[in-house]
Amino acid sequence: MIKLKAAELRTSDPTKEELKAIKRRSIYFILDNILDTYNTGGIFRLADALGVKKIYLCGVTETPPNTRIKKASINTTEWMKWEYKASAAEAIKSLKSKVKNLQVVAVEQDKKSVPYTKIDYKLPIAFVVGNETDGCSQQTLKACDQIAEIPMHGVNTSLNVIISLGIVSYYACGSLS
Repeated sequence: MIKLKAAELRTSDPTKEELKAIKRRSIYFILDNILDTYNTGGIFRLADALGVKKIYLCGVTETPPNTRIKKASINTTEWMKWEYKASAAEAIKSLKSKVKNLQVVAVEQDKKSVPYTKIDYKLPIAFVVGNETDGCSQQTLKACDQIAEIPMHGVNTSLNVIISLGIVSYYACGSLS
């Protein structure tokens, strides 16, 4: 198993053999119009840490190669599989056609959301996050099976998209193990 520290990752150039050797789980991330390239890069880093199989970059979400994404990801953009789709709803539809029994969970505040700790998470699973201002589109939310919400107890109504995705995906993976 390959394990690289940040300094090594920043300059790494994985071979096809190294990429094939990485064990990935049936977990997917779908990014619905993420505006900040540092958030996109951070999500690449989170995806690698969780062993995510693939990231879908949708809508106006910037794609690699991008220096800000690469910097924030500490070059995990070279280690993670990703694909661009015109919309998150399109990505969900495409993924559901390829992956049997896929559970799709949006991380969002919505009238249909439930606390993230109350969802029965199962593999294969896709987590969907929306942009930093407006969240997931209504079209995207309609394509999801469930909507997970993180309770907010202060004045602020939301967390950063990477933090939100990290909390919910790590919690879900803990219940999958």
